[in-house]
Amino acid sequence: MTYPEAIQYLESFINYEKIPVYPYKESCKLERIKGFLETVGNPQDSLRCIHIAGTKGKGSTAAFIAYILASAGYKVGLYTSPHLVDFRERIRILEERPQDDFAGMILKEELAGLAEKMKPAIENYSRDSQHGELSFFEVYTALAYIYFKEKKSDFVVLETGLGGRLDATNVVNSLVCAITPISYEHTQKLGSTLAEIATEKAGIIKDPCPLTVITAPQEDEVMRVIRDKCAETKARLCEVGKDITYQKTAQGFNIKGAFAEYNDLKINLLGSHQLVNASVSVASIEALRLCDVNVSIDAIRSGLYNTRWPGRCEIISRTPLVVLDGAQNVASSRALKEAVRENFRYQRLILVLGISKDKDIKGICDELYDLADVVILTKADNPRASEPENLAGYFNGKAVHITNNIKEAKAKAYSLNKKEDLILACGSLFVVGEFRDV
Repeated sequence: MTYPEAIQYLESFINYEKIPVYPYKESCKLERIKGFLETVGNPQDSLRCIHIAGTKGKGSTAAFIAYILASAGYKVGLYTSPHLVDFRERIRILEERPQDDFAGMILKEELAGLAEKMKPAIENYSRDSQHGELSFFEVYTALAYIYFKEKKSDFVVLETGLGGRLDATNVVNSLVCAITPISYEHTQKLGSTLAEIATEKAGIIKDPCPLTVITAPQEDEVMRVIRDKCAETKARLCEVGKDITYQKTAQGFNIKGAFAEYNDLKINLLGSHQLVNASVSVASIEALRLCDVNVSIDAIRSGLYNTRWPGRCEIISRTPLVVLDGAQNVASSRALKEAVRENFRYQRLILVLGISKDKDIKGICDELYDLADVVILTKADNPRASEPENLAGYFNGKAVHITNNIKEAKAKAYSLNKKEDLILACGSLFVVGEFRDV
């Protein structure tokens, strides 16, 4: 099987990332991937996992943890979603001090070989399964488990796809679970209240694992759900802001952990919200001490500083000044707005915006309205993308331009740009990935 054939094969499976509306609980069945993994020897059972759920900051937190462990000399599997440009971004092995944006991606020939090897098992299972055919995310997650096992990874850092309880990543027994800030997201699927959403996200906390749960600061109703789940499963709970604290300084920030103090820390990811993600990451690393894994302060400092996570308040050009961010819900849009105002000086902000139709379009637009001087509305090449015309009404009083695709929107932004302006492309990781690539 060639690499293009492997991609074509993987894309033949139903991909819920491209479907705006579907019956979530009927479509995402944990029994289905569990059943398949049993047929291939349960590769996930041999992995030492750190599992991450939440609404915003999951990917950044996963990256921080993986880079810290790599700086400590471990071979670290990193599984995240969605990708920006290339499928292979989702499956990575980090070693030493990774320097590239997507260091350690599974090689094309490795992915093709893995798909070819597993194709008979996948097709036999899907044909006979009582739980229906495997989805794209389930197949790709299973391939990741097999790959990480074959590569003899010391640790695997897993970011949940959607929710947590029914997610295909939720078949592992984790050493540590981390919960990043939870806010309203995918309400049609996860629930209409924060407590309902938190219940789905906190589903990664399960008996007899993890040993420790780390949580970012949360709303009270979310915190109640997490505490109850930890009590039910007898998991240790560590709360950032209570058990572990951080303080911003003139040159960086400090963290006071459960076992040590970490001073003069620096990160290259922009935005105050990244300090929360970094603190969750350090607390997760500290929790590994309970599994006899001790990571030095130097490795923590180096890992945090070297972490790269493209598409999140990422500067891709200085002349003109162009920033990309995958903010795709209200809370992330608010954090983006604060990060832009805190880190950049500009004359006008040219906003390139595309949003998936299943998101809180009004809420996202309301957050970004005051930030924008010029608005270029567009859509990603994805069936979930909302038509740009549907966003226009939320920017009354602004100079609004409608474009048909990301390439056209990018060209329009560059044509309108003046020397002191900032171009900001956001609203969806699909938008960011295309903008980065065209």
